[in-house]
Amino acid sequence: MSSAPSTFPDVEAIVVDLLSDRPELAGAIVDESPPPGFDGTQRAVIVSRRGGAWVDDLHVDRPMIELEVYGPDKTAAHVLANAARAVLLRCAGTVLGTSVITDAAEADGPRWLPDYVYTAANRYLCVIQLSVRTS
Repeated sequence: MSSAPSTFPDVEAIVVDLLSDRPELAGAIVDESPPPGFDGTQRAVIVSRRGGAWVDDLHVDRPMIELEVYGPDKTAAHVLANAARAVLLRCAGTVLGTSVITDAAEADGPRWLPDYVYTAANRYLCVIQLSVRTS
């Protein structure tokens, strides 16, 4: 019988760290949830885990990371979505504490999707599957 991993990584925090302070994302909010006062028209990348699985024998987490990317207009949101996904698709080999990203692959997107919470939003979604090994 296998036990739960003792060092299961917080992949949302890992992705926020990877995307924060990147020159190609300058001026964008990067977080796990929208900040107070958010209306969907600000430049923002909201990071959420949308599934995936832990592979116990390998000590590898295979999360599906969804990026909800917003901008003041559709073009700006598209440019920001492509910049954020490019950072993640190049992150294989990155070491963060006791976690190593061993692979990154696009699972979906980016695609335009209306936002029913923020009706003025310009939003693109994309999903990246990461492989994160822990020691």
